[in-house]
Amino acid sequence: MKCIINRRAQFSASHRYWLPELSEAENLQRFGSGSRIYGHGHNYVLFISLGGCLDKYGMVQNLSDVKQVIKREVTSQLDNSYLNDIWQEFQETLPTTENIARVIWQRVAPHLPLVRIQLFEHPQLWADYLGNGMEAYLSIGTHFSAAHRLALSNLSYEENCNIYGKCARPNGHGHNYHLEVTVKGEINHRTGMIVNLVTLHQLVEEHVVELLDHTFLNKDIPYFTEVVPTAENIAIYISHHLEEPLRKLGVELYKIKLIESPNNSCELYCAKATVESAASQHSEPILLSV
Repeated sequence: MKCIINRRAQFSASHRYWLPELSEAENLQRFGSGSRIYGHGHNYVLFISLGGCLDKYGMVQNLSDVKQVIKREVTSQLDNSYLNDIWQEFQETLPTTENIARVIWQRVAPHLPLVRIQLFEHPQLWADYLGNGMEAYLSIGTHFSAAHRLALSNLSYEENCNIYGKCARPNGHGHNYHLEVTVKGEINHRTGMIVNLVTLHQLVEEHVVELLDHTFLNKDIPYFTEVVPTAENIAIYISHHLEEPLRKLGVELYKIKLIESPNNSCELYCAKATVESAASQHSEPILLSV
């Protein structure tokens, strides 16, 4: 029986987005405040996922051994460091979140049966790397507030209540939605980025947050006059608005996760091949409300 186990670690480090072949003005234009001369720091949180069959002791890997490998190969070297100088790889390709995850994989792979490296720069920005060359995944988090009512226009109030419960009440109700957008792309060999982070945030703000924030979805968004604004359908609507603009940036929309409340969320995988891969490799749902 194959199983995946996860080990958490953390380190604090600083870095700077700066290419010496560019002028100060060019670096500022490309990297914004990340190019400031003294850099900036983060408390990174690292998850290392390992896969394999259980041994006779009921383990994929002895976690004490895993802890020592991570400490020796990663955290003891990166903690309280200036990343641009600490490893040669970061002098060739900038230490972005996605590139740090890639290089950590390279350092740890000879010692552990890796499945995934996930690195959080902060709770609203993280990267996943699965060992596929320069391919990586970058996720950002944002939020919007909106109201909705769950009801089908061709059903009576009583029938809608039987399906949607209190969510069918005629005056609707509201949520503070938390949105996570994950994109997939190739890490640039020099900048370390799969997409410019500032541009990504601006795109999501323009194409999603500005449209949905402080609206009554059923009345203010034409799409939801005919489609019930469940979390699943809102995620589909968001994907429709992001897929083409993201493609123009050179990345693929991989996943939308919409958290309606602490108890309810859904995940939408946005490409057929990606869905099949996610379902087979990670046993994650294509579309899930819990």
